[in-house]
Amino acid sequence: MKITLLAIGKTDNKQLQTLMDDYTKRLGFYIPFEMEVVPDVKNAKNLSEALQKQAEGEEILKRTTTADVLILLDEKGKTYTSEGFAQFLQKKMNSGLKNLIFVIGGPYGFSEAVYARANGKVSLSSMTFSHQMVRLFFIEQLYRGFTILRNEPYHHR
Repeated sequence: MKITLLAIGKTDNKQLQTLMDDYTKRLGFYIPFEMEVVPDVKNAKNLSEALQKQAEGEEILKRTTTADVLILLDEKGKTYTSEGFAQFLQKKMNSGLKNLIFVIGGPYGFSEAVYARANGKVSLSSMTFSHQMVRLFFIEQLYRGFTILRNEPYHHR
């Protein structure tokens, strides 16, 4: 199985990018993983919220196939403990799935088309985080999940 994280817009903070690169490298020992940046919508400040979500949604959907499982990182999604998320990942791997795609939306969330296409939603927290920070938190949780599955000492129970 391959895991992809789709995120709207590039990461401006170099320290965050360095940490994301570190966890991405660590993840490579467990599973193929990549983060794909969906470019920001041009002239977004001139678009309504609905039009911006629609344009971002079209870009997200262009990067998926019908065979991919698409999971939205959404505040209204299912919450997991780290151990529970590890089990979620294990079930996806056991199912024979080839591509698991997680998506971080833009500042206004997802378009209706993306919600309709999604196979599920996961919430990292009921708190709101910057889209930049969510990337790091999510990649770290992926790494943590795989260390849990391998009974490695990174996660303390």
